[in-house]
Amino acid sequence: MSNALIRLEQVGVTFAGQNVLDNIALSVEPGQIVTLIGPNGAGKTTLVRAVLGLLKPDTGSVWRKPKLRVGYMPQKLYVDPTLPLSVLRFLRLVPGVDRVRAQAALKEVGAEQVIDSPVQSISGGEMQRVLLARALLREPELLVLDEPVQGVDVAGQAELYSLITRLRDRHGCGVLMVSHDLHLVMSTTDQVVCLNRHVCCSGHPEQVSGDPAFVELFGKNAQSLAIYHHHHDHAHDLHGAVVDDPATPTHVHGDSCKHG
Repeated sequence: MSNALIRLEQVGVTFAGQNVLDNIALSVEPGQIVTLIGPNGAGKTTLVRAVLGLLKPDTGSVWRKPKLRVGYMPQKLYVDPTLPLSVLRFLRLVPGVDRVRAQAALKEVGAEQVIDSPVQSISGGEMQRVLLARALLREPELLVLDEPVQGVDVAGQAELYSLITRLRDRHGCGVLMVSHDLHLVMSTTDQVVCLNRHVCCSGHPEQVSGDPAFVELFGKNAQSLAIYHHHHDHAHDLHGAVVDDPATPTHVHGDSCKHG
């Protein structure tokens, strides 16, 4: 028996007579990052709702570790522009949170500077970090992140995924993440579950990227999108610039170096 935090077995969900999810098997263990990928309409949000207990499957079962603490980060949050709500007040909606705890959580995600700002005035990237801080305030054993880089500019996306990995390392929590960002996610996840109403394929990123079902779903360029395979016959300086290094052996591996 695994030490899973959550386990789904043969889960099916039907809306208006149509299968939205069919025969889904999924588990997340402590310290593991599992990423759900798939096209629009694949059932990713429905699956997250089933994991959170907001939706009861029509078939199959969802098992959760007893008294499992879950931190949830929604895809986006709409706040009425006329509502006088600061970041601090928003975070204090979590029971037992005071300014000291709120400030510590914001510092951990790199957003302590917005603590007294109205939530309507902060940037998309800052808002995602605030939502992540709110999830952490629940001291979660499982983090559920729905499109965590929604509204974040390209420069900030890789850093946010890197932050999620660091938080996993620091807290030892499991992470279930929904994402469309194949090229960034594949280098920061332990397991990929490719979903299109059913599980098309799942496994380690390198394994999944070569699966025919993955290629069929995401197109012929899916493999190069997912993991960068190239002959690495150069090195990088401290600023990331390419420098000639004849001593560097030529090898093929997956990485996310940006060239040019």
